[in-house]
Amino acid sequence: MSKNGRLPPVDERLFLQSVARALDVLEAYAKSPRPKSLGEIAASAGVNKSAAQRIGQTLLSRGYLERSDDGGLTLGRLFLDRSFDYLRSNPLIERATPILMELRKLAGERIDLSLFDSRFDDLSVVYAIRLQSKRETFYATLAGRRIPTFLSSGGRACLALLPDEQVQDILDRSNRRPMTPKSLTEIPDIWTKIREIRLEGYSYAVEEALIGEIVLAAAVRNHAGYPIGAVHIAGSLSEWTVDDFRKRFAPLAIEAARALSS
Repeated sequence: MSKNGRLPPVDERLFLQSVARALDVLEAYAKSPRPKSLGEIAASAGVNKSAAQRIGQTLLSRGYLERSDDGGLTLGRLFLDRSFDYLRSNPLIERATPILMELRKLAGERIDLSLFDSRFDDLSVVYAIRLQSKRETFYATLAGRRIPTFLSSGGRACLALLPDEQVQDILDRSNRRPMTPKSLTEIPDIWTKIREIRLEGYSYAVEEALIGEIVLAAAVRNHAGYPIGAVHIAGSLSEWTVDDFRKRFAPLAIEAARALSS
């Protein structure tokens, strides 16, 4: 099942339950990445301990799990290889890299590329490229981090390009839990933001994901005009007023997103 709670189209005759269970074991590390015992894996993945043992041993033998110092099982470094394979095979990421590096030089602030895929998980966006600035928290430096679509500046930029009924459906299915005291979680407030984005062509969020941070984003479209991601520029409120940040960086984000759109 996809992370948005909906099964993607699949021919059940071709569905392998054993593969699904192995993926459930790996996804048990999403909520807590620390090493786990077989009992913890079984409980998190919803399989019995015997199945957890067999799956764990198979993944261990292939390098997708590793044995930690305390004897538990943890994710293997081989996942870095698969992440690399994905990043180098994605045409948007290949096209974006030189454009975002140049944007980083011009802006002097953190530059991110997030990906949005409504076919599988429309409730979150995932960061694929993160070009750092002079000050960062740990999680803000990591590619692969997900953030809720309704809350992210990039996610809202993508929502603004969707039909109203699709936007409402996504908002209704979102948990809308705040990440900071300043996160917008009420649907009418989010709709107000989306309408502003449609008028201005970009989105911005002030301290909604991280206190002290302002993030501005413009959506990237595919050949059909459908949102597939966003270019983000992030700065510190200790260095910028909201108005000055928007005036300085909105044109840059919009231009970069336009250059990346098919």
